[in-house]
Amino acid sequence: MPTALRQYLIITGAYWSFTLTDGAIRMLVVLYFHQLGYSPLQVAMLFLFYELFGVITNLVGGWLGARIGLDRTQHLGMAMQVVALALLTVPDAWLSVPYVMAAQALSGIAKDLNKMSAKAGVKALVSGDQPSRLFRWVALLTGSKNALKGLGFFLGAGLLQWLGFRGALLALSLGLLLALIATMALLPKRDAVVRAKPKFSQVFSQNAAINWLSAARFFLFGSRDVWFVVALPVFLYDQLHWSFSAVGTLLAAWTIGYGMVQATAPRLLRRGGHGPGPGSAQAWGLILAAAPALLAWSLGQPWWQADLLVGGLVLFGVLFALNSAVHSYLILAYAEHDKVAMNVGFYYMANAGGRLLGTVLSGWVYQEAGLAACLWWSAVMVAIAVLLSLRLPPLPAATARS
Repeated sequence: MPTALRQYLIITGAYWSFTLTDGAIRMLVVLYFHQLGYSPLQVAMLFLFYELFGVITNLVGGWLGARIGLDRTQHLGMAMQVVALALLTVPDAWLSVPYVMAAQALSGIAKDLNKMSAKAGVKALVSGDQPSRLFRWVALLTGSKNALKGLGFFLGAGLLQWLGFRGALLALSLGLLLALIATMALLPKRDAVVRAKPKFSQVFSQNAAINWLSAARFFLFGSRDVWFVVALPVFLYDQLHWSFSAVGTLLAAWTIGYGMVQATAPRLLRRGGHGPGPGSAQAWGLILAAAPALLAWSLGQPWWQADLLVGGLVLFGVLFALNSAVHSYLILAYAEHDKVAMNVGFYYMANAGGRLLGTVLSGWVYQEAGLAACLWWSAVMVAIAVLLSLRLPPLPAATARS
C-alpha cells in the first residue's frame, strides 16, 4: 500500500473513533440534562464552553500543529476527550452547570485539535497538482466523519437507555483509549508540515480568500446548529412525545445520511478532474437557503404533519452536505502547503464560532419562539453565507487544473 494512502487510512480511522464519542457525548448531555429538568436555554448553555473553546483551539491549534507536528496534536486531542468523558461520571450532585460546562470545554478543545490535525494532514499528503484526489479524500474524510457522528448520536441515546449515563461514559472512554494507543503505535510523525515554525502572531490569516471563506463558513454552520443542537431534539421529545431512542435514531440517521452524501459529493457534483470553485459555493448556497424557509412556513399550516418535518430535514441534510463538501475542499485548495495547519485552523475557528452562535440561538430562540423561528434564522444565516462567498477569488491555477 502506498505510504500516503496508508497514513490517510490511519488518520481517518483515528478521526472515526474520536467522532463516535463526540456524537455520543452530545446526545447524552442533551437528553440526560433535559430529563433532569434543565430548560432548553440551560441545555444550550452547557455547550457554550464546548463551542467557545473550539473557537480558541482552532486559532491556537493550527499554530501548535505547525510547531510540534500534526501527529502530536491529534494524539493530544484524543487523550483530552478520554479525560472529558471521565469527568462527567461523577455523582449527580456534582453535575452543576459550571462543572459540566468545564468538562464540555475540554471536549471542545479535544474535538477541534483532532479535526484540525486530520484535515490539515490530508492536505500534506496530496501534492498541489492533484485537485481531484484532494477533493475525493477530503470529501471521504469529512463525509465518513459525519456519518460516524450520526452513529454516535444513536450510540449515545442507546447507551443512555441501556447502561445509564455513567455506564455509557465509561464504555466510550475505554473504547477511545484503546483507539489512541493503536493510533500512536501505527501513525508515523508528520513533520513535513512543521518546518516553518511560525510565530504566534501569524495565526490570523493574511489570505483574503481564506478570510472570506471563513466568514461564509461561520454563517453556514450557524444555520445548521440553530435548529439542530437543542431545538429539534427537545421539540421531538416534548411536543411529539418521542422516546430517547427515537430522537437519537432520527438525529443519527440524518447525520449518517448527511455524511454519506458529503462523502460522495465529488461524484454527485460531477466535476471530473477538477474541484469545485467559488461559483459552486454560491449556487448551492442559494438552493440551501430555500429549504429551511419553506420548512418554517409549513410548520404554521393546518395540514402540517410530523412526516413533513422529517422530509424537510432530509432535504436540508442533502443540500447542506453538498455545501459543506464544497467549502471543505475550497479551504484546502486555497491553503498554502507551508501554512496548511494555520490556514485550516483559522478556517475551523470560524466554523466553531458559527456553531457557538447557532448553539446559543438554538436554545434561546426555541425557548422564546419555537422551532419555526429557529428555521427562519437558519434561512437568513445561509443567505448571509452566500453573500460573503461572492467575494471569493478564483482558485489558484495549479489547484483549479486536473
